[in-house]
Amino acid sequence: MPVNRHDILIFFDVTNGNPNGDPDAGNMPRIEPNTGKGLVSDVCLKRKVRNFVSQFAPKPDGDGGNRFGIFVQQGIVLNDIIRQAEVQHSGPLQALSKNPKPKEKRTAQEQTARDAAGWLCRQYYDIRTFGMVLSTGEKEQPLTGSAYGQVRGPIQFTLGMSLDPIPTQEITVTRCAVTKEEDAAKERTMGNKHIVPYGLYCAKAYVSPMFAERTGFDEVDLKLFFDALAHLFRDDASAARAEMCVRAVYDFEHVGTQGEKNAVQNRREQQLGCEHAHRLFEKVSFRWRKEAESRRSFPAGFEDYEPLDGWRGKEDELLKKGVKLSRIVDPRG
Repeated sequence: MPVNRHDILIFFDVTNGNPNGDPDAGNMPRIEPNTGKGLVSDVCLKRKVRNFVSQFAPKPDGDGGNRFGIFVQQGIVLNDIIRQAEVQHSGPLQALSKNPKPKEKRTAQEQTARDAAGWLCRQYYDIRTFGMVLSTGEKEQPLTGSAYGQVRGPIQFTLGMSLDPIPTQEITVTRCAVTKEEDAAKERTMGNKHIVPYGLYCAKAYVSPMFAERTGFDEVDLKLFFDALAHLFRDDASAARAEMCVRAVYDFEHVGTQGEKNAVQNRREQQLGCEHAHRLFEKVSFRWRKEAESRRSFPAGFEDYEPLDGWRGKEDELLKKGVKLSRIVDPRG
């Protein structure tokens, strides 16, 4: 079953942690300088999805294939995997004569690159989901310099941004052990860490049916993606992110208005969308509770917010527009 267009809102929060440190600023929490609001990079969110899939994806199928492999992993040499894919699909190149014409060689290289990219999409979940740049600079490789060296994935994240400006705090920590012999005489060494006392963030994600068809991304992959969003930080905790929670996930699926009476036009609506995403998102947010706003200038916890869901009770009205709303994680429980 082909994938429809989806527009997704994700709300998550952090308590006494650092959701996404900036290495260019001493690992301080990322902050948008004009508003003072916190930021979480799209790359960070993709990493959480990859980590979830690597742990909880379905087991490899019986023929030895692994549709849910993860391409981008720590310590992996990506060029080795790309080279393996090209070697497995180098038939068109091997079939060339000893002195092929330039056009024949280019055509064979493109076919090899096309087949290799298709194999990588089938094997690796993150490539067929988020896409990947496969042109890694090795001039002798067919993928390099080819249009097939870049796979555009159907799912893209925006930056996550906090709903309000976030205060940051620096905490000094001590260590009783040392790493250098010359420091052995010291009783302890000092360090520091940066935290956000509390912040509620919002990120958006978009699913493109057109790119899904190109990479082979299907409904099984989409369900796994939603499972990852619902458990984004639960199984990826660390000392800096021990208290991060997904508070709400709203999925606006464009199902079309034509139904079976006009399947072609309905499919077009499913691909293009039946309503602009920003108009769907504008009615969904969180606002301060009045009693909390009167007591402090910064939110101290999720209890200081209440959901603002302008679509609750209006799902039928939304469906008439060709959009189906699913609350993957409902803030009201």
